[in-house]
Amino acid sequence: MKKVYLDNASTTAIRAEVIQEITKVMAEDYGNPSSTHSFGRNAKSILELSRKSIAKQLNTSAQEIIFSSCGTEANNWILRSAVKDLKVQRIITSKIEHHAVLYTVLALQKEYGIQVDFVAIRPNGEIDITNLSELLSQEKKTLVSLMHVNNEIGTLLDLDRIGLICKQYNALFHSDTVQSIGKTTIDLQTVPVDFIVASAHKFHAPKGVGFAFVRKNSGLQPLFYGGEQEKGLRAGTEAVHQIAGMAKALELCYTNLETERNHISDLKSYLIERLEIEFPGFSINGNPNGFYNILNVLLPFSDDKTAMILFHLDMKGIAVSRGSACQSGSIKASHVLAEMLSDEDLKKPSLRISFSHYNTKEDIDLLIDGLKSIK
Repeated sequence: MKKVYLDNASTTAIRAEVIQEITKVMAEDYGNPSSTHSFGRNAKSILELSRKSIAKQLNTSAQEIIFSSCGTEANNWILRSAVKDLKVQRIITSKIEHHAVLYTVLALQKEYGIQVDFVAIRPNGEIDITNLSELLSQEKKTLVSLMHVNNEIGTLLDLDRIGLICKQYNALFHSDTVQSIGKTTIDLQTVPVDFIVASAHKFHAPKGVGFAFVRKNSGLQPLFYGGEQEKGLRAGTEAVHQIAGMAKALELCYTNLETERNHISDLKSYLIERLEIEFPGFSINGNPNGFYNILNVLLPFSDDKTAMILFHLDMKGIAVSRGSACQSGSIKASHVLAEMLSDEDLKKPSLRISFSHYNTKEDIDLLIDGLKSIK
């Protein structure tokens, strides 16, 4: 049975070249980068070359890249320090953010009594920019936190436009870019954003490592204390092998970006064509012209077929999801879809299908055959 992996928004397969890089560093360059002997200096050199490589891909300075264990940690650190240390009194966010942002903001509201405003969401899952401007017109030290690409429905935020609006009102701008780093170019010299975050396992690198971009002189303070690693902002010995793998993966993503983006876009179009033929009653959740590697579809299945749909597909070796992987243990409806769909539609099966360059048209055909066998 051929296995079909169409859940790349939750995690991705590690590229062979990245595995090679990681194992080389693990085997040969095992020194602690904080040590002053040759083993430590060699590890430090790999660490800083990786930082420069990542900074180069995003057109920023190496000193603005801070390594973390994942996107969740980076989001928590930035939001918490913005309130605690930068004296932000209000956060504007949306109800369809990843829970790494949403739950952190709600915790900060409880702990510090900050004002939390949710920007309105349009029926296609995009944020209402007019409403954002109205909210920003209230004078209060504010941070806006809005994700670049929604991890469930793939709606895309115009970073340049939102950044300029935030600047106009002297608000800080933080964007969770976990789903977009490595899949689209972000030029940090021109995009007016203060903080972005990345998680390596979303772009064919290992789990357990990520980074934050923190614009210089931001004033952020550490989330936890210990050593002086990462310019005193992130204590703990750096995972040099993971970081080297992450840098290698990001470089490969941007080297192959156009080819891989075209390949994935073609697959997405092909899937939509097949769905139109086989399931004419289906609809796309979010903007049909959303981000190229995510498609969230509402299928015209009866209630009795809905509960077991992922199980049936899994039995056929097909991996997709019904929402964020972080929520897959939950039986609750997706909080993103709950903001957009009627109660009736929420009971029907919505599938998130997310692609990578490793996918083929055969994978799409197998998915369609799997769905037809359930109908």
